[in-house]
Amino acid sequence: MKRWLDGLKGWARSVKRDVVALWIAARDRRTPLAAKLVAGATAAYALSPIDLIPDFIPVLGYLDDLLIVPLGVVLAVRLIPPDLMALFRQTAQGRARPRSLIALIVIVLLWTLLGVYLGALVLNR
Repeated sequence: MKRWLDGLKGWARSVKRDVVALWIAARDRRTPLAAKLVAGATAAYALSPIDLIPDFIPVLGYLDDLLIVPLGVVLAVRLIPPDLMALFRQTAQGRARPRSLIALIVIVLLWTLLGVYLGALVLNR
């Protein structure tokens, strides 16, 4: 059991490192455009100070942390040339985790629009 838990912790650390590496990749001119878009979206979502789906919502709250972010990381890593990704990972190793203000704004806007829409539905009944 301890071996499994240690493996899981190592995987989580590598995902965190890769998110920072993708943040770096999205800003690098050598990264292909498709990879930039996926890397930028994944990093922005993962680095946002708030979640699109809040963690207090049962099951769905952790779905983004357990599925969406790792799948975005896997897709972005496959789109980035391996030698370039190795460089980004090395650069990310000693870097502090950035925050994504743009993702914060987008998520707040999405929740606001949803609230306005639901409010309009309730008022028009």
